[in-house]
Amino acid sequence: MPDTLDQIRAKILSWSQAQARVRQWKAEGQRVVFTNGCFDILHYGHVHYLAQARDLGDRLVVGLNSAASVRRLKGAGRPIHDQATRTHLLAALQCVDAVVVFEQDTPLELIRLLMPDVLVKGGDYQPDQIVGAEVVRAAGGEVRVLPFVPGYSTTAVERRIREGD
Repeated sequence: MPDTLDQIRAKILSWSQAQARVRQWKAEGQRVVFTNGCFDILHYGHVHYLAQARDLGDRLVVGLNSAASVRRLKGAGRPIHDQATRTHLLAALQCVDAVVVFEQDTPLELIRLLMPDVLVKGGDYQPDQIVGAEVVRAAGGEVRVLPFVPGYSTTAVERRIREGD
C-alpha cells in the first residue's frame, strides 16, 4: 500500500498524464472540473474555493502557474512559495484529484488539451472573460464563477505579514 506522500505525488501530473487521466475519467462517465491559479500562499479562501469547485463535478484538476509564469504575472518577489511547495500543497488536498503545472501566462493550451466538462474561476470575473470559456462551451461544457470568501486573499495575507498582525 502506498504511503501518503506517494498518494500526493501521484496527483502531480505531466500534461500527457493529465490528458490520459481526464480521458479515463470521462470514459467512466465522470464529470471533470478544471480551475487554475498561482495558489502562492494557500489559505482558507483557496481551500473553500477548491472544495466548491470539486462539488461541481466528480474530479477536480488544478492548473498551476509555474514559478516563471507567476513572476511574469505578479512581478519580482513572487512566487513566495516555490513551485514544488505549491504543487504538493494543492495535491495534498482531498478535494483535488490532479495538479498540472503550466508555463504559459494563461492555461488556454492546457484547457484545450484536457477539455474539461466544467471550467471554474473565482472572483469578479464574468464567464465570458475567463480564458478558455469559448473552448469549453464549444465542446458542450459549462463555465462557472465562484465568489471569493470575504477577507481571505493572498494580498490580505501578505499585508498582515508585512504589518505584523
